[in-house]
Amino acid sequence: MNSIIPRSKAKGTDICATNDYCYIIRSDLGCYMQTSDLSKGSDICIFSLHPACQNGDHYIVDLKGYFHIIKGDSCRRVTDLSTDSDAVVYSLHPSCQGGDHYLFAYFYFYIIFQEKGTLRLTADMNLDLDAKEHTLDPKYREGLYYWHQPVNPEHKVHAFVHRIFLASSGYCFSFLKPTLEWGVEYYKVTDFEKNKPFPVYSVHPDVLNFLPGGLSVTKGPAFGMWECIKTIINDSNTPVTWQKSLTKKVGYNKETMAQITHNWNIAASGSVKSGAIAKLITKFHFSFSVEYGGSRVSTKNESWKEATEEEELLTFELKPKESLYLWQYKLGLGQESVVFCRDLKITSEPNPPTEVPLPPAQP
Repeated sequence: MNSIIPRSKAKGTDICATNDYCYIIRSDLGCYMQTSDLSKGSDICIFSLHPACQNGDHYIVDLKGYFHIIKGDSCRRVTDLSTDSDAVVYSLHPSCQGGDHYLFAYFYFYIIFQEKGTLRLTADMNLDLDAKEHTLDPKYREGLYYWHQPVNPEHKVHAFVHRIFLASSGYCFSFLKPTLEWGVEYYKVTDFEKNKPFPVYSVHPDVLNFLPGGLSVTKGPAFGMWECIKTIINDSNTPVTWQKSLTKKVGYNKETMAQITHNWNIAASGSVKSGAIAKLITKFHFSFSVEYGGSRVSTKNESWKEATEEEELLTFELKPKESLYLWQYKLGLGQESVVFCRDLKITSEPNPPTEVPLPPAQP
């Protein structure tokens, strides 16, 4: 199955939002995405992630623009994830610890406890002020990511009424569901009418490419295979010496993978470069499990320079009527070859080797 990796299995990854922007945090890449619309892929910009702001358990942004990074039982509040500006660290109240998902809407922090099926609202995660707890409807419990539901600009006249509603019993969030029947979708929940189906939105491919596991949806699942690049046959009845230069492609298919970032703006002040981030996303994707479209292999020892052709001088002694097959291992996504590995393997049979020459990725 090709799917998005849930936040719980991707350390330092999360989605948070204000009324103006949605943010996707990728600590493994050292950067985050800002977009004004997940379904349209509008105004995408990539920013570097300050080291102090990486590897959080959860990321929240409030309406004042403060980012809250939860790590264990404490939280770091900053005004800018790229610079770690105005950092303040505070402890979480015991009642606010151990949540599966955190978000902020209007005046409240929302804490979702999926196993218990509860939603806790609090005005302050340090003091647990004005706290309320509600049962979370089962159909809202299986989200991969949860974030603030932005206000529709056309409906801002109802904002005050909505705030009162939220303070009493309502929900106001979006969540990504683990389904691919209609592609990757997210849902908006306001709970004004519990029996009505909630709105569904598709995630734009330019956004999917940034989410962990997204390449398996936009490009196809990862594959690893041996390709026969040369067959050598001695048709004679006498032994022969075969000596020739073999040309093989080695490296990374940069041109193909650059397509995943072609609609992204890269913040000039950051250390992230367009070509580098496409390479990082691809490298990490191959390390993901097969369940999420990866290959669970480490490619750190392979060449990630732009693919070039290399020549290698080979010499073989072939017996009469003997055939040899030269194989090269490569990795790809969907139908496209992405990484051409250095090593060759020689067999006397036309069937490809069965072993995987790359080391397994760390879980």
